[in-house]
Amino acid sequence: MDAKNIPIIVGIAQFTQYKDTSQPLDPLSLIVKTSIKALEDTQSKEIVDFIDAVYMVNINSWSYEDAPSELSKVIGINPTTKVYLPDGGNTPQMLVNRAAKAIMAGLNRSILITGGEALYSRIQEKKGKIKLNWSKRENPKYMEGTIWDGINAFENRYGLKYPPYTYSLFETAFRAALGRNLKDHINYLGKLFEHFSNIASRNPYSWTKTSFSAPEIVNATPNNRYITHPYTKRMCSNLFVDQAATILITSKSFADELNIDKNLWVYPMGGADLNNVHEITQRPKLYDSPATREGVKLALKQAGLTIEDIDKFDIYSCFPSIVEIIMKEIGISDADPRDLTVTGGLPYFGGPWSNYSLHAIVNTVNIIRNNRSLKVMVIANGGYNTKQSIGIYGSESSRKSWGVCDDKEIQQSILEDVLPPPVERANGKLIIEGYTITYNRNGQPESGIVIGKLESGYRTIALIKSEPNELEILVKQELVGKKCIIQYNSEDDRNLVISMD
Repeated sequence: MDAKNIPIIVGIAQFTQYKDTSQPLDPLSLIVKTSIKALEDTQSKEIVDFIDAVYMVNINSWSYEDAPSELSKVIGINPTTKVYLPDGGNTPQMLVNRAAKAIMAGLNRSILITGGEALYSRIQEKKGKIKLNWSKRENPKYMEGTIWDGINAFENRYGLKYPPYTYSLFETAFRAALGRNLKDHINYLGKLFEHFSNIASRNPYSWTKTSFSAPEIVNATPNNRYITHPYTKRMCSNLFVDQAATILITSKSFADELNIDKNLWVYPMGGADLNNVHEITQRPKLYDSPATREGVKLALKQAGLTIEDIDKFDIYSCFPSIVEIIMKEIGISDADPRDLTVTGGLPYFGGPWSNYSLHAIVNTVNIIRNNRSLKVMVIANGGYNTKQSIGIYGSESSRKSWGVCDDKEIQQSILEDVLPPPVERANGKLIIEGYTITYNRNGQPESGIVIGKLESGYRTIALIKSEPNELEILVKQELVGKKCIIQYNSEDDRNLVISMD
């Protein structure tokens, strides 16, 4: 391994623009603010002249014709590489892994990775509460890939493009696989996210600094309505935040050249990027993540560590089910005393669309700077338990070189373990594998969604159309494992549950 080009993080910054801001900055201005602070954080006046790449996470709450170029002009850098990616919660960690490989290969000297959102301010303007003086909205003139638009036409038709619906299906499938009853599982979810909320309450950059108790998280109230069964508002990612973050990566040798204080150095020790089967209906199980399981193994191998060597985690927490799935895949028991988040998680710290994990990485770097013995693992999730990016950070370099990773065969193996396409127009008996009940803004149940297998062994999805009182009865039952009769309805162009055993 070429010791010269070992990648290190030397600059970090994050910023939260709170509700009481009289003239809110737009997302790009928030990004500019954190980029300047990250440059200052290096304590090097020269490094600004050597940033030759900008990697930017997709900005969802506003759009610009060329945000990386606009940023570069304002902060006075001249990058030869500008990357602007589509959305996906895995993106920040994936970009760190990509940057580490580019630095190791000698393709770049210094790379700035950044992102930001201001959806709270935009929604306030839509409600007529404030007036924004932001630049004209423009479509990006280049993007590496396309914006995520759900799974496919069939799964989207049943609402699975809406994350709360999909992750609730995973939740009920996971609960049933554990054999845990409804009451005990809800209590467990409350305790799990109480841990996240407590950490967020102590984080100066958190959007919500209230430390919620488990009952305050899982019990529905006018201020904490049900979104889907079994999720209340406080169990779901909060997109309505104004937050930005930036990190700066360079090589060990270049940091030495610039005399950057070694106490600021934090090493990306290992990383991996793997995907699960894209189509939810074609995954062998609804409650696992082979991409996480295998990705963590690869990252640990590169770092020369075991899972026991990791002192803290930041597990992506848009909804409880992804936390539980990841914990299971990497072997963290419910009794494990290690922190599962370094920020407080997406419902409480804030979930700025695709950029959340960049905040987790900033917090991770800060934690390691304050205690050089610590090793921290960040697990970022994109899509619907679809795209997984893993990073391990510490005060030592990796054991194996970045860019040397035997992941192609592993990725192929994951994607080859796939079920046949679902039956789109289905009639007959269905055994339920996962389900949810959706709610309106008044807290009333609206409809149900079930996913399962027909007697033929093929998967499909169906809707439950019932009165609110009937749906309330179903909420109190365990539906996984039950049989129901479904029938394709041409008027709705959907499969409907006709009766339940």
